[in-house]
Amino acid sequence: MRYDIFETAMGWIAVVVSDRGVLRMSLPEQGFEQAYDHVRPEIEGAELDPDAVGDVRKQVQAYCAGEEADLTAIPIDTSKMSPFFLKAREACRSIPSGETRTYAWLAEQAGNVRAARGAGQAMAKNPVALLVPCHRVIGSDGELHGFGGGVGLPMKQHLLRMESGRVPAMSV
Repeated sequence: MRYDIFETAMGWIAVVVSDRGVLRMSLPEQGFEQAYDHVRPEIEGAELDPDAVGDVRKQVQAYCAGEEADLTAIPIDTSKMSPFFLKAREACRSIPSGETRTYAWLAEQAGNVRAARGAGQAMAKNPVALLVPCHRVIGSDGELHGFGGGVGLPMKQHLLRMESGRVPAMSV
């Protein structure tokens, strides 16, 4: 495994890659240490290799700068994902930039219409945020719910605003 930690227009991002694709990636964090902490377990035994994540870095930096970038084209290592989580994350990757879908929609796409909470868990435990754009998944009430990283819901709101200019109300 190899990794890199780099700065973007939105903050610091850490990326860990295997031979299969991106294994773990932080959301934009306020500092190097916060990004590092997000991927710390996967970095054990990994090699710092900026060249190995060069293409990922370029695409993510472009996205964070508000430029057009197709993050869904970046391969993800799915070897540690359960079948339901994998289907939910694949469905999430199909949500076009600038659009949102509900957790119920995600559950239906993953094959279990009654598993909206399970779909929520698939997003909450998403190891490759931005590549699986969980910020595009909202509650059935149209509000923003739950988001990881050090910034949380304000980051989710920022990403949606950046992509579309429309942002649902924030949950309190």
